[in-house]
Amino acid sequence: MAIKKTTVKKPAIKPVAAKKPAVKVPRASAKPAAKAPRPTKRTVIATELAPKAIGPYSQGIRANGFVFCAGQTPIDPETSKLIEGDIAAQTRRVLTNLGAVLDAAGTSLSKVVKTTVFLTDMANFKAMNEVYAEFFPANPPARSTFAVAGLPLGALVEIECIALE
Repeated sequence: MAIKKTTVKKPAIKPVAAKKPAVKVPRASAKPAAKAPRPTKRTVIATELAPKAIGPYSQGIRANGFVFCAGQTPIDPETSKLIEGDIAAQTRRVLTNLGAVLDAAGTSLSKVVKTTVFLTDMANFKAMNEVYAEFFPANPPARSTFAVAGLPLGALVEIECIALE
């Protein structure tokens, strides 16, 4: 068997002219450059009609059209002591305290959009819920309820909320 020798011609390499960098032309649908974030106005809310903060926090903060209320416990603002009574009495005091903070902010319980309830005993849920319904009779806010191991001063309930201005 004979081997036939063949040669392969290499294609000639042509020099390529350097391409000019493409210039990006903004399209009409391109998004405008993002603006620097606006500083948020933040206002501290305080009232003598609710218990004074017993730590490094505010009773409430107004920001971006909302009022954020710190958790309220059943403390009488006049005596700064936990009220005596069952879960119904304590829930009533807590919601009265929240109402006072919201009033000081220029809003009310009727504008609350979210609450968080903390109970030391879920067996108290039904009684708490009955009093809660008195304060939010129509269109109640969204709510989460948690059982906790304990609350300040031995309280049975604490409630925090977020409201519209």
